[in-house]
Amino acid sequence: MQKIQFKIHINAFADKVYETMLGMSNKATYETWTALFNPSSTYEGNWYKGSKMLFVGTDEHGNKGGMVSEIADCIPNRFVSIRHYGIIKDNTEITEGPEVEKWANGFENYTFEEKNGTTTVIVDLDVTEDFLDYMNQTFPKALEKLKEICEQ
Repeated sequence: MQKIQFKIHINAFADKVYETMLGMSNKATYETWTALFNPSSTYEGNWYKGSKMLFVGTDEHGNKGGMVSEIADCIPNRFVSIRHYGIIKDNTEITEGPEVEKWANGFENYTFEEKNGTTTVIVDLDVTEDFLDYMNQTFPKALEKLKEICEQ
């Protein structure tokens, strides 16, 4: 896996960016910015440290797919760490085998740094070679969407 990083400056306080990004008060805000990855993108679970979280969407046939993850750490308004340990394929959770091994123990970390009412969101992401181009193209667009929502 390769490590990649994205940063964006958002003209909003960290608590608003955090709440909006994770959909804490309204899951629709999470679904809006992550729709750039998959129009049906959502999550099942909660953001508490140690919690199981499913990041899911449906394909053109209505089958659920995505990632099986754990919230490795969560410090409200400051930091969220997600550890991926499985996949969902055709509505089934898979946590071992060759398809999972390439993603196993990959992390997705979000850091929120606020200064004078502007929040810098730093995304550190472990990604497999076959998803590198996709993430480099899609993540900046998704973060721009998040910025747009937060600054409304």
